[in-house]
Amino acid sequence: MNQHAKEKLQTLSETHLMDLERASLIKARESWHILGIMSEFVDAAEQLANIRPAVSIFGSARTQPDEPYYKKTEELANMLSNAGFSVISGGGPGIMEAANKGAFQGKSPSVGLNILLPHEQTGNPYQNVSVNFRHFFSRKVAFVKYATAYVVMPGGMGTLDELFESLTLIQTGKAKKMPIFLYGTEFWTGLWTWIEAQLLSNKLIAAEDLNLVKITDDPQFIVDSIFDFYQAHGFEPTDAEHLQMMQL
Repeated sequence: MNQHAKEKLQTLSETHLMDLERASLIKARESWHILGIMSEFVDAAEQLANIRPAVSIFGSARTQPDEPYYKKTEELANMLSNAGFSVISGGGPGIMEAANKGAFQGKSPSVGLNILLPHEQTGNPYQNVSVNFRHFFSRKVAFVKYATAYVVMPGGMGTLDELFESLTLIQTGKAKKMPIFLYGTEFWTGLWTWIEAQLLSNKLIAAEDLNLVKITDDPQFIVDSIFDFYQAHGFEPTDAEHLQMMQL
């Protein structure tokens, strides 16, 4: 073997070793990443296992305290808390803060599922229980797994993401059926009209999927409807519903 061939073989061997070392480093990082995700699920389970029944409230982080939807969220959360429901929010400002604030002033726990973001998200001070997440998907599981009902206030991309993920989980049977309310007829009616006109008319969803949601401007209607639903179904999850939640 000539000198050039030897040098080429040595270079290939060194490159192969470097690739193996890099692959090993990546695997180690991925393993730690997976352990970090697992720790978020374990922490959420330990802190949230006893907060049922609970209502998850979603909405914009940008809503200001002097705006009507902030005030209505605070009012609704206080009503729910005094009626015996813990209130779960994303733990940040805006609608999330209003939800935590209203519940914090009531009788039942105010829960914040805080997410670490480069902007917008800072924890609000109205939380009896705070759980911190780095990953959106583990946080979303907590929103679904520990909720008895959802209330969706006006919001942006994140709010729509949480709404449609919740609807998809219920529609596909991955999560138990529960009441979902869109608060604000002026804000939500156009979207629901479009869903009916485009998705339903093109047979992309079933007619019963539209019944998963109620649109309202009345906080008392939400509280009463949640009680009506669970008077018929019972607050304790069935064995089948327990199994559903284990498969989220």
